[in-house]
Amino acid sequence: MKKRIVCLTLALLMTATQVVSVSASREDELREEQAITSQQLDATYSRMDELAYAKSQLENEISELDSNLVSVMVSIDTLKGDIDNKEVDIIRTKQDLAKAQKARDKQYESMKLRIQALYEQGGDTAWFQMMLNSEDLSDLLTRAENTQQMYEQDRKNLDKYVNTINEVNNLKTQYESEKAELEEMKASYEEQSYNLQCQIDQKKSESADYENEIAYAQQQATEYANLLAEQTAEIQRLEAERIAAEEEARRQAEEEAARQAAEEAAAEEAAEQEQESDSEEDVEYDEDGNEIDNSDDESESDSDEDVSEDDVEYDEDGDVVDNASSSDDVEYDEYGNVIDSDNTVSAEDYESEQSSSSESSSSSYSGAGSSVVDYATQFVGNPYVWGGTSLTNGADCSGFVQSVYANFGVSLPRTSYEQQNAGTEVSYADAQPGDLICYGGHVAIYMGNGRIVHASNSVDGIKISDNAAYRTIVSVRRLV
Repeated sequence: MKKRIVCLTLALLMTATQVVSVSASREDELREEQAITSQQLDATYSRMDELAYAKSQLENEISELDSNLVSVMVSIDTLKGDIDNKEVDIIRTKQDLAKAQKARDKQYESMKLRIQALYEQGGDTAWFQMMLNSEDLSDLLTRAENTQQMYEQDRKNLDKYVNTINEVNNLKTQYESEKAELEEMKASYEEQSYNLQCQIDQKKSESADYENEIAYAQQQATEYANLLAEQTAEIQRLEAERIAAEEEARRQAEEEAARQAAEEAAAEEAAEQEQESDSEEDVEYDEDGNEIDNSDDESESDSDEDVSEDDVEYDEDGDVVDNASSSDDVEYDEYGNVIDSDNTVSAEDYESEQSSSSESSSSSYSGAGSSVVDYATQFVGNPYVWGGTSLTNGADCSGFVQSVYANFGVSLPRTSYEQQNAGTEVSYADAQPGDLICYGGHVAIYMGNGRIVHASNSVDGIKISDNAAYRTIVSVRRLV
């Protein structure tokens, strides 16, 4: 009967498995979709990191160009001041030149008038008239000397004004040349200023494009994260339904098995009662009404049909000993409990084994987790490479975790989202070294004391972060 109940239970469980297979198939499809979404989310975050780095580089270039532009503008302002000063100098030299030319002309006119007066007074005989009009030779020499001095003075003054005019002209030419040179430099700086402004405008336009791309990538990341959340919720719902269906099927199987057992027990009881009734009908009485004991005959008959006389054993009172279930076929545990033929263990033994297994797992975990952390931190400073799995040449977040655990014989899926379903779920408060800290589109190895080691991004590479909760933690998984 026991075998029939077991077979019936297995049949019902197989039927329940077929019922929930459709739900499990949908779960598998959703998990595949989640893996793709996780890859897309990882790619989007990596693209955001690249765009942010490029934008940062561009902003540095813009800052340098702005600095150069400021220097050029200062130079232009300085040149403008120098040009204004040269223009003042040129105006002043022009005024000085006009004064010198006017003085020269006046001196020249005065000299001409004096010469004219001399000639008009004496004509060609001026010297002769001067001699005749002189009272003596001394007066003549004095007049001649005065006339000579007058001529020499006029000549000196005339030469002086001519030299002054030449100096002023030269100075005017020099100022005009310097002004032209300054204006040429000013034009050159203005051209540089224009070119720098054009470069700055172009860089700012590129920066704005990066900003738009980052915003678009952020929007995509948000959509992927929301989609992951929806897929996770759907998987959890399907998983809960599947578990509930399995539990319901198991419950029904147990009830059906119990019902069948009850029916068979009732049937056996009815058969025994019917057999007892038949036995009562076979009772014989003697002529005095007393029951005739036919046990000896029945015993002999049963003995002939079932067992031989050699197999019959008697106790010390002469009663037959029942060997239907020999003690050789029964096994007992250390507590005196019978172990059945299916090798099932008592509840006490099972709890003892589970406790021992749990203690063994707990004692081996701490060392293994610390070993994982010690091994992972050796690669801090190595580069982040999207899609990479090399601990030395470059890996992304999930590739880094996968390669670290592969060193300890732990096989993990490739993507960060698939790794969120690996191992056993624990709370962040119970997190221990070696556990996985899973975020939306990212995964890290917990070091203890709130620290993590992870392949962060293309700028920082593989690094240690002091705040494991710097992003929303989706799950904490224990693998070792």
